[in-house]
Amino acid sequence: MEPDKIDPTPPSLPVEPAAPLAVAPAWHTIVLVAAILALSIHGASRSSVEHAPLNRLAAYGLTAALELAMLGWIVFGLRLRKTSIRSLLGSFSFSFRSIAADLVCALLFWAGSMILLCMCALAWSSVETVITHQLPANAAGQPLSPDPSQQRVLRGIAQLAPSNGEEIAAWALFCLVVGFAEEIAFRGYLQRQFTAWARGNVLAGVLLSASIFGCAHANQGARGMFLLGVFGVFFSLLALERRALRPGIFAHCGHDFILGLALASLKSHSNI
Repeated sequence: MEPDKIDPTPPSLPVEPAAPLAVAPAWHTIVLVAAILALSIHGASRSSVEHAPLNRLAAYGLTAALELAMLGWIVFGLRLRKTSIRSLLGSFSFSFRSIAADLVCALLFWAGSMILLCMCALAWSSVETVITHQLPANAAGQPLSPDPSQQRVLRGIAQLAPSNGEEIAAWALFCLVVGFAEEIAFRGYLQRQFTAWARGNVLAGVLLSASIFGCAHANQGARGMFLLGVFGVFFSLLALERRALRPGIFAHCGHDFILGLALASLKSHSNI
């Protein structure tokens, strides 16, 4: 009988998956986040002061230019690491069926997230009531008037709502720019970058990018920043589930457009 042959090759060890690589240099991300927060703080300080009615078309143009500048800065950072912007967008095709599927997904996502955000808003109000010891109604049974700071925030946001056909068309274009740029920035660039810094911890990438997204809207007050931070988490989960940003871009653009029209209708029927 022949002796058993011994394989001199040692058994191979399981290979751990490599941590995702950063999509841009760290200094580039720090500059981007600092600029986002600085602009947000500046916007909040301006919204805290009563101003004369603004030129909405000029405001749309200025904000869109800032969004495009942010997008340009991101593209610059990606080139430093030879990362393509297409890799941030994810995998999708341009067939009619694929686009229709993403549109339906965006619509369902938006409807579900609105329900969840309403629940979060009610939870915030309940906690705020407990902290301030303020009853939800006065002795006469009438609702209490909104907090003055909340009224000021609402008036500031409502000022941006379009009021005629020309402004509605400009608002639609503005929403396209904002939806595309912000999904690239927060769910593409920042989420990927923070996940890489956390050595592949996706949860850290989601929470950090959503936190920056919420803080980027300081002009909407603490409640608005909280709700938009939660909204950012929802968008991140959508991007992870679909492995692409396109459904989120559709939902983001549609949400902003519908919100603008809703505020315009509210403004025309009230004194905000």
